[in-house]
Amino acid sequence: MITRNPSLTEQVKAHLKERIVGGDFEAGRIPSETELATDLGVSRTTIRDALSRLEHEGSIYRKQGAGTFVNEPGLQIKSRLEEIWSYEEVLRDHGYTPSVRVGEIQTEPAGDQLAAELKLEPGEPLVVFEKLFLENDLPVVLTTNRIPKRLVSVHIKAADGKKPLYELLEDHCGRFLSYYLSDIVPVALGNHESGQLAVARRTPSISFEEVGFDQDNEPVVKATSLFRDDLLRFRLIRRKAGA
Repeated sequence: MITRNPSLTEQVKAHLKERIVGGDFEAGRIPSETELATDLGVSRTTIRDALSRLEHEGSIYRKQGAGTFVNEPGLQIKSRLEEIWSYEEVLRDHGYTPSVRVGEIQTEPAGDQLAAELKLEPGEPLVVFEKLFLENDLPVVLTTNRIPKRLVSVHIKAADGKKPLYELLEDHCGRFLSYYLSDIVPVALGNHESGQLAVARRTPSISFEEVGFDQDNEPVVKATSLFRDDLLRFRLIRRKAGA
């Protein structure tokens, strides 16, 4: 039985996704909305909304006159780029056992570009720290986070840096990460980055260059993420407009 709460549709969606991934539906056929509603003790509207979200993310597909089915190719998408997640979750979804190392937490002045992105005056101090996400001892993701120092109400220690960034912002800045504005940029890794990721200098990588905005639509963090392309890739489903 699913317990009713404010995120009931998401709870039902997560429950159905777990059953889909676990292969619980015979021949990949999803039961009718009525059957699911009775089974889970929720309304057909909730089931319909949850199924629509699963269809949108590519986990299921509907075949007119035949029913709703598991979409096996769609299950190959481990992390959805439009969602905010921790890299520990990403690595687990890819079958890894993650660990995190946090570099030295430093303060540096904001340059002109960063100041503009974070709505600061040039030279205002930023709290800066790196995080390295590993599969056992093998580095997979390197992130650099820059937070305006004036937002930090509780001192950030190395142990705090292990928290997902959205938790750290809540605990130490009283800000709730609402969304990222993200650029995906191809890069050639420099000396420091290649050393951290244990690859050759100038190795190609992709970089997520992101500005995070809070509940008041104010920028609160600049985050840069670099990935080992040989260990971690992202897939997405592209649809025809209006489909």
